[in-house]
Amino acid sequence: MSSQESPHLNFRSFVEALRADGDLVAIDREVDPNLEAAAITRIAYETDGPAPLFNNLKGAKDGLFRILGAPAGLRRDPTTRYGRLARHLGLEPTATYKEILDKMLSASRLPPIEPTTVDEAVCKQHKVFGDDIDLLRLPAPMIHEADGGRYIQTYGMHVVQSPDGKWTNWSIARAMIYDNKHLVGLVIEPQHIWQIHQLWKKEGREVPWALCFGVPPAAIMASSMPIPDGVSEADYVGAMTGTSLELVKCETNDLLVPANAEIVFEGTLSITERRPEGPFGEMHGYVFPGDTHEWPLYTVNAMTHRDDAILPMSACGRLTDETHTLIGALAAAEIGRICREAGLPVENAFSPFESQVTWVALQFDPAQVHAQGWTPEALRDKVGEVVFTHKAGYTIHRLILVGNDIDVYDGRDVLWAFSTRCRPRLDETFFEDVKGFPLVPYMSHGNGHPAKGGKVVSDALMPSEYKTGKKDWIAADFRSSYPTALKRKVMPQAEADGYDLSTLRA
Repeated sequence: MSSQESPHLNFRSFVEALRADGDLVAIDREVDPNLEAAAITRIAYETDGPAPLFNNLKGAKDGLFRILGAPAGLRRDPTTRYGRLARHLGLEPTATYKEILDKMLSASRLPPIEPTTVDEAVCKQHKVFGDDIDLLRLPAPMIHEADGGRYIQTYGMHVVQSPDGKWTNWSIARAMIYDNKHLVGLVIEPQHIWQIHQLWKKEGREVPWALCFGVPPAAIMASSMPIPDGVSEADYVGAMTGTSLELVKCETNDLLVPANAEIVFEGTLSITERRPEGPFGEMHGYVFPGDTHEWPLYTVNAMTHRDDAILPMSACGRLTDETHTLIGALAAAEIGRICREAGLPVENAFSPFESQVTWVALQFDPAQVHAQGWTPEALRDKVGEVVFTHKAGYTIHRLILVGNDIDVYDGRDVLWAFSTRCRPRLDETFFEDVKGFPLVPYMSHGNGHPAKGGKVVSDALMPSEYKTGKKDWIAADFRSSYPTALKRKVMPQAEADGYDLSTLRA
């Protein structure tokens, strides 16, 4: 197998890797893309079941298309819980979330590897142009009953480039079918697609655009991550994987897209035309019927695709789907990096799934907090200033500061620390003069400004950690409250009694 055919660099190979892992259910009976496929996918998310591959969609023809649901969901087996995500990066299915995020961050310390342009590509096995394009005839999924339309774009990758050609951005932003030739979707400040849209707006020209489905899994991971402004994801993925990605020029513009993508739309993103979009059941788990807003219009001038193409679909909502496993986790990883860059003694950062990824827990080394002379007030102010004024902190509304006795990758640990160590108000600093994320329901449909403020740093570091750099308590749990010899004795006995010890912290 060539490097370009490895599962983390080829979506079709990724699907086969899930099949080999026993992490895929091939569904060959006819399934309706109108709600039925998404309903089955929600079952997969909410039970941590295998990814469903719908091979026989009602209305599919001419190779357009099959659907893979839950491409970055979780697995039930605790030893391979993050295996589907690990497969995105070429890691073993037993990789921890820390190992996955460390792999994603590794490219920030490596020289970029530019992509390679090829002349022939499997994404061009079939080509459709002009009047032959009819998006309304595609078996695009209706994901939630109250959605405003059929959201074909939930796990594809937008491709746009700055007018000077120096910055190419790959990103995920939802889009629904508007009519037979157009999509409409979010182009939201301060995301990179919005930044590049603004550059073209100043030029007075429409934005050349492509939308790629079924791209290399490592590329979709990078598209979800708030990497620094001006950095092209293709170069970042090259550095992270040690492989130059193969790209091919579009048929109708000069953009380059992954050569092994399953489906590619080509066209323009309007700087003037806007249409109503929504509602949609977003990452926080709500649909607000009738909640529509005007967003820019995408025009599709060409479609190319592989034989028997596969469209990846994220049926997002309540835990746990791609908006949680990717968006929140990758934002947290970048938040941890910028904190360390600012000189803060942050060891790990993660967004607990239980918070619908609106929180990030920051794990501090108390010894360093003490040695550097931080006071609680000064530390909260500094953390909030660093994170809430940076793009990486845009989607996050609560930062929880914890000591290194807390595993930030374990939501139970984070909730325990937050609920028992952070005194409301006295241990919190609020930030109202920063950008807020309007997709959070209490922002867009609650009290206060929908896009400003509503952010807080909650300090769950205890006074002893500031004063001495050490904790002055012992946790009342199995790991901390019993002698090692006793634990070694009772654990195999408990396992023989039928207890599942796979998640026991010993």
